[in-house]
Amino acid sequence: MTDTTAPADSHSRLEHLPVTFHAILMGLFGLTLALRAASHAHSWAEPLAQGMLWVGIAAFAAIALVYLTKAVRYPRAVVAEWHHPVKLAFFPTISISLLLMATAMNTDFPVIARIVWVIGTVLQGVLTLSVIHSWISHRAFEVGHLNPAWFIPAVGNIIVPVAGAQMGYTDISWLFFSAGLIFWMVLLVLVFNRLIFHNPLPGKLLPTMLILIAPPSVGFVSYFRLVGEVDTFGILLVNMGYVFAALVFMELPKFAKLPFALSWWALSFPLAALSISSFLYGAQTGSTLHDAIGLIVLGVLVLVVAGLILRTALAIGRGEICVPE
Repeated sequence: MTDTTAPADSHSRLEHLPVTFHAILMGLFGLTLALRAASHAHSWAEPLAQGMLWVGIAAFAAIALVYLTKAVRYPRAVVAEWHHPVKLAFFPTISISLLLMATAMNTDFPVIARIVWVIGTVLQGVLTLSVIHSWISHRAFEVGHLNPAWFIPAVGNIIVPVAGAQMGYTDISWLFFSAGLIFWMVLLVLVFNRLIFHNPLPGKLLPTMLILIAPPSVGFVSYFRLVGEVDTFGILLVNMGYVFAALVFMELPKFAKLPFALSWWALSFPLAALSISSFLYGAQTGSTLHDAIGLIVLGVLVLVVAGLILRTALAIGRGEICVPE
């Protein structure tokens, strides 16, 4: 009896594997890049960055294989996610993970990193246009569907220049940076309108508030890679990251009451982006304060990622994740 029911249950769980699972990869590669950013002033961080890189690559291979299997066996389930008003915004986490992996690999494996970056950039462009087309086409969206996760397609574009500018793809990097910047500003107005004048975010989506930190923090890193110096606009970007971090900090007491969900991984990448931007600003301006901020945020990030890995493993073991909603 057990032998006949287990496979069916296993297949059912595979069918309900959410695309939001890829957000885990953003957190793992984000931690890798934050450790690498710290290593420029703190040598102890480099071996940790190397270890996290391989953890991220292994996780990417596993998650990509499982989700590809789902796509082959249950294509209708993937299509249903694409037509879901909230899950749609998480599809670019796939291309973002590729871009982050390419950035993390660029130091040690530049040839492979370039290939991964090109694939990630093309996929990011396709997904961005497809998602935005879905937003503005005949499909009906309600105000309640809007949440900070809608920043994800925009953030993905801003990530392109982090490695792209160093690889010599300057023009294409400026193109994606410009697209990410304009969509970030448009969505920022829409999201704040939703947060201020409409019902509060549901509990599952409340952790996505941290995504507010990511666009200006990543934007500072990308902008620096493109212009090669810290100018007035760069200073504005890095400080916007701090402003949004302070705003989100005021909301943290609400998080303690929430049950675990995969959306909690939204905590990880924005913290990584804030840490990286702080380290970069500190290194370029000689600011020990910003270096200290980077270290503090990195410490919090390590604790957050460790806790998320443990809680995700427990949730998988208990069958709490891959279930119908």
